[in-house]
Amino acid sequence: MDTLPPLAPVLRWEPELLLRAQDVRVAFFDVDGVLTDGGLYFAEYPEDDPRVGGEQIKRFNTLDGHGLKLLQRAGILPAIVTGRDSRPLRARLSALGIVHAHFGTEDKRPAAEATLAALGLGWHQAAAMGDDWPDLPLMRRAAFACAAPGAHGEVLAVAHHVTRTQAGHGAVRECCDLLLAASGRYDDLLQAYAG
Repeated sequence: MDTLPPLAPVLRWEPELLLRAQDVRVAFFDVDGVLTDGGLYFAEYPEDDPRVGGEQIKRFNTLDGHGLKLLQRAGILPAIVTGRDSRPLRARLSALGIVHAHFGTEDKRPAAEATLAALGLGWHQAAAMGDDWPDLPLMRRAAFACAAPGAHGEVLAVAHHVTRTQAGHGAVRECCDLLLAASGRYDDLLQAYAG
């Protein structure tokens, strides 16, 4: 019989961060500069094309996507609150099974509060990850706030955790891993994959 010993997790988090995030049940994420590298890519069309201005292209990281799926398996709902909207973004969120999303909103607090009310949760059960000023109202109210190193200085100043990885390159996964560890689910989810 082929039995392997349990896999010992290598990721470690400061106890203060785990305590701060232990009651999180919903995690709000911005898109540009969080789920993506913040660059905006536009395809060019000929001048006689009715789609003047080009088509928006987004690049997402598979590590981030898997982290968002793991959050769902652990009972932590990922929610998107973004100032933009695009077909590629909607397709990606649909593929990940994310149903709580607000698109094209610069005033993010009311959108997040509508999600909290619909879920029967409060800010003390929320995490938020952002990169610029529109994300500050969520990050300042959430029990746990996270940012990637390339975020604006004011955002970095309110973040409880700044990821080692850059936005669009696994930063969301790092935030998800921390939330999973705080919830006590990281190890059992890891073992489910390690066998």
